[in-house]
Amino acid sequence: MKQVTRDFDREAASWDQNTRRVRLAREVAEAIAGEAPLTPRMDVLDFGCGTGLLTLCLQPRVGSITGADTSTGMLQSLEAKIAAQGLTNVRTLALDPSRPLALPGRYDLIVSNMTLHHVPEIPPLLACFVAALKPGGSLCLSDLDPEQGQFHEDSQGVFHNGFERAWLRSQFEGLGLTQVRDRTAATVTKPARDGGMGEFSIFLVSGRLPD
Repeated sequence: MKQVTRDFDREAASWDQNTRRVRLAREVAEAIAGEAPLTPRMDVLDFGCGTGLLTLCLQPRVGSITGADTSTGMLQSLEAKIAAQGLTNVRTLALDPSRPLALPGRYDLIVSNMTLHHVPEIPPLLACFVAALKPGGSLCLSDLDPEQGQFHEDSQGVFHNGFERAWLRSQFEGLGLTQVRDRTAATVTKPARDGGMGEFSIFLVSGRLPD
């Protein structure tokens, strides 16, 4: 879960001004659509949704979508967009980081973009995701390939400098998901922590719960 200690509430107001972030959400949405075909009957959960950049990229192509986050400020930003656009198929879900994670309902698709590296323990989170999938549902998670701690200018609340795709695939398979595969969803070029420019690849790992 995104850690409130980084003060995502304060960052919410300017979050969308980062054009790299906006572009990344669009590219990840397209990668997801390539792995888990989107339909108007799908009920989707976007975990760690922030201001809803990925949520709203997927919204026109699915039946309903819930944006879940621990940050009140981020969710308020998403709720303002929902109201301004008159959207009726988008909900928000406030998560309490002080309590064990429990996701209400079951979903046809669970997605998450650039949130895993803010979560200390990954296996329990993955188990929670799989438990919240409907039979035949898909899990699509995107995050950084392994890097040397250069992606974030401030490492507060960052528990992982990326992930090995093979490790994440094995976690999916261990939880009973099938058709597990990975792909490069995007490449981000941005100032690195050491002051130079860095190029960082973003993967998407996907899998399907058998019917």
